[in-house]
Amino acid sequence: MDIHRCRFVSYNPQAINSLAFSHPPSADLAGRGVPTLRLAIGRANGDIEIWNPLRGAWFQESVLRGGKDRSIEGLTWTLDPQEEGPDGSKLPGQLRLFSIGYSTAVTEWDLEQGRPLRHSSGNYGEIWCLAAQPRWQPTKRGKDGKFLPPAEGEFTGQHLAAGCADGSIVILSTADNDLKFLRLMRPSTKRARVLSVTFQNRHTIVAGYADSSIRLFDIRSGQQLRTISLGKGPTGGSKELLVWSVKCLPDGTIVSGDSAGEIRFWDAKNYSLIQRIQSHLADVLDVACSSNGDTVISGGADQRTVVYRKQDGDKGDKKSRWAELMHRRYHSHDVKTFAVYETKDISIAVSGGPDATPVVLPLREFGKEHHRKLSNLPQIPQLTSSPASRLVMSFWDREVSLWRVSRGPASVHETLDGQRHKLVGKVMIQGEENITSAGLSSDGKLLAIATVSDVKLFTVRRRKGARLVAISADSKWLSVIRPNSDVYVARIQPASSATEKPQVLPQLAHLKRATRHVRHEKVSHGTLGDYERAIRTVVFSEDSKILATGDLSGCVDTWALSAATEPITNGKSKSNGASDSDDESSDDEDENIVIEGERWSTAASESPIPRMKSGITLLSFRPQSAETKALTNGANHTSTEDRLMVLTSEHQLIEFEALSGKLSDWSRRNPKAYLPAEFRGVKDRAMGCMWDVYEGRERLWLYGTSWLWMFDLQQDFPSSEEVEAENKSSGQLVQASKRKRDPLEDVENDRKKANTGAGDRIPRSQMDLHLGTKVRKIVGSDQSQGEWVSLDSEQPRTLGDDDEAYEYDETFAAGSEGALARLRRGDAVVQPDTPQKGAKGKPTVNGLGDTPKKQLVVANDQVARRWWHTYKYRDIFGIVPLNTTSGDEAGGLEVAVIERPLWDVELPGRYVKDYE
Repeated sequence: MDIHRCRFVSYNPQAINSLAFSHPPSADLAGRGVPTLRLAIGRANGDIEIWNPLRGAWFQESVLRGGKDRSIEGLTWTLDPQEEGPDGSKLPGQLRLFSIGYSTAVTEWDLEQGRPLRHSSGNYGEIWCLAAQPRWQPTKRGKDGKFLPPAEGEFTGQHLAAGCADGSIVILSTADNDLKFLRLMRPSTKRARVLSVTFQNRHTIVAGYADSSIRLFDIRSGQQLRTISLGKGPTGGSKELLVWSVKCLPDGTIVSGDSAGEIRFWDAKNYSLIQRIQSHLADVLDVACSSNGDTVISGGADQRTVVYRKQDGDKGDKKSRWAELMHRRYHSHDVKTFAVYETKDISIAVSGGPDATPVVLPLREFGKEHHRKLSNLPQIPQLTSSPASRLVMSFWDREVSLWRVSRGPASVHETLDGQRHKLVGKVMIQGEENITSAGLSSDGKLLAIATVSDVKLFTVRRRKGARLVAISADSKWLSVIRPNSDVYVARIQPASSATEKPQVLPQLAHLKRATRHVRHEKVSHGTLGDYERAIRTVVFSEDSKILATGDLSGCVDTWALSAATEPITNGKSKSNGASDSDDESSDDEDENIVIEGERWSTAASESPIPRMKSGITLLSFRPQSAETKALTNGANHTSTEDRLMVLTSEHQLIEFEALSGKLSDWSRRNPKAYLPAEFRGVKDRAMGCMWDVYEGRERLWLYGTSWLWMFDLQQDFPSSEEVEAENKSSGQLVQASKRKRDPLEDVENDRKKANTGAGDRIPRSQMDLHLGTKVRKIVGSDQSQGEWVSLDSEQPRTLGDDDEAYEYDETFAAGSEGALARLRRGDAVVQPDTPQKGAKGKPTVNGLGDTPKKQLVVANDQVARRWWHTYKYRDIFGIVPLNTTSGDEAGGLEVAVIERPLWDVELPGRYVKDYE
């Protein structure tokens, strides 16, 4: 495979201005997060990224596109009250996402369609901050311990509080699935800008101002309760301090961060100053707190992230003091925003700023576990290529660029002469909406661009907009995925001459998706509505006869193209102008439409492809090799290639026969239990794939933001027994009895690999926090019988009620899958006995004969690799092929690796001090 390393593609990751988890942290909640947990990341270009933490896998599910001169400056989630079901049961309320940004409006987003749902604005100043009312919690009755119902007329939802530039605080009601103005509160003194706002409880608001003050209000009456003064600023600076962030601990203690670089703690009842800590060399931009209130984290303009812990006072001193635990510089720019989520098993804080990179930090285990940086590039590649014309297309915001990549040297003896890439075209779309998707035909003659309101093909052609577009390999079909995830296909009429342009026929065929059962969430989890049914990926087969889509819930739908049996005069094949209308009711008339004698119909309607356990990351049809194509080009041969490779967000690789909905022969022989452990352990999710079927090869290349992986599908993955047998035969196993083992090393080896949600655990030898790791356990009065116990040993994890949607018996599943796979491969089931000797004295797998030879494929006196991977490439924006999948006269697959490292990105100015 020939590789071009390219860095000429224009894409600047945007600054992170806001972060918000869909659920509040709770140390009493068991498990590793509820199934509906999401993280929203707001960026400076108006985009909102929705991430699924996925127990540490961090899967970017979708991007809600912004527009021109828009910025996301604040995000918050709310949960609607529970609803009564038809049988008297409780139905979970809807999770809703709100944002603000350089305007007087609060915007609610439609997660399913990826567009704004409603706005609320009024005659008040520009909104600077936003906060949601804490969730309503029932109180227990003293006698029997039962929970009391809400009082008559009491609102159990969550109001919103918006702080404005004119000093006012606006309360917005989310009742009745709406967003309405409720009350406005304004201090009686001068109108200073509201920089931060939070809730101390459901009825009390704490707001930080730009005039060295913190004010408290009662949202029920609108009355100002108290004004807290921070005093004058430092000598030589501004007289008034800017209170950039205020947060409240569970006991009501107020924590503030200001422009003097100080963290201050204020008493919850009398609002007196408890303690102040100078930990930053510049402004403190945000503060976050743990769920139990014993840990505080702050970030500032000096790139520092500082963690504070509460320490008990001396004997007789009832007051506890806060102390700085550690500070680090995880970001290369300001630390602008935090989001915290905790349960019994996980404890993380996510930070972001102008360097556009989200950083996941361990909170409870800070200093004992590594941090983790998520990619600042989109997980859905915003580029594609035309292999026939060697064009590479990329888009970002409202701009599309087309590049032509020339061939590289044919051999190592040739020199690289001149520039090998050239910008051949650029398209700037009109309007304010950012591009949601763009597609380039394989011959490079058709370019489709979609926003939430338009779909444009060459010249502007207005439609109802789309979230995804795709062009078939023969350039005859255009697939349009509407914002509400309805699937349509349109026929493209090729140009009859070089002077004419291709035309899109006015008919649109509406393809119905298979009916799936609805996943029922618990009442406490809330619901995301139809968001999980949003389509994330769409692909045509190589012969353009099959279309497949995959959504966030793990469902795959397929349709096949066939000749129509009824005449074209059918009323539904009319050239209806109603398709240009925005009336959704007209879409029903486009089902089963016949276009030029062909119709798209549901494939595998009797047994559709079953739902995967997690969301669909990518889909790809396995192409036919050149030899197979030559055999299937006969006039009487009508078979089509329908093997569909599916990769889920949990890195489960499955291949289906798209027309029948059944597992392919390869997938039956290679279940998830046989996938290489290194691949299953990759943290970054896959972004795309390529196929190399040149000269009889069948290789699948997958890539993520920091890795490239190859699977040889002509070889089966080894089972655990085969791996063990190979290790024994090569002498790789070392007997433990030959050397003494260090007890501390046993503790390190026996420690569970699970972390609290950020990076893996730091080895004790590399820890910066040298705390005691052992205690002496003494039972009774005999100290000589004391036993040293390690504090690092993990407590046995108990499965909570909130883990039901995530946990299952993987050991049983792997065992059953492995047994079936061995039967399909023709292998006998391996018994866990001592390996017996074969005819030549070599160890055997199951005592019946020598190790099967099929686990190694020999070519040119070398052992062919079953898989290969590298981490050589970093910050991969995407990888696209530059020739056909079956190769050409030059030989082999040729690709362009588009890299976009952070050091190539222009960042705004930052705070610089003498320490640098």
